[in-house]
Amino acid sequence: MDTNRKLREHISAFKDGELPEADVELALAAMHGSDGQAAWVLYHLIGDTLRQTDGAGAATVPLPGLSPGFRARLAERLAAEPPPVRRPSVSSEPTGLAAVLAKSASS
Repeated sequence: MDTNRKLREHISAFKDGELPEADVELALAAMHGSDGQAAWVLYHLIGDTLRQTDGAGAATVPLPGLSPGFRARLAERLAAEPPPVRRPSVSSEPTGLAAVLAKSASS
């Protein structure tokens, strides 16, 4: 898997409060780089944009660059998607960067 893509996924999950504790250190380290900072800002912008509705999908604030009805169409498409499937944990041992480094240091 593309490392940058994986790091962006970690940052996104961290922003949403869904990142396993074992991977938080890696996400925080990724946000020190310019790509990580750009991803953090982008994910906040996306979230802010999606939350600016009246509850029926109508924008409460004009959104520059987006066509009328964009939010409603996006909400409709998202509602039609199946919910994400959570993969079961493969290991009960911590797998974050700190755990890997600790394990290699003790070997």
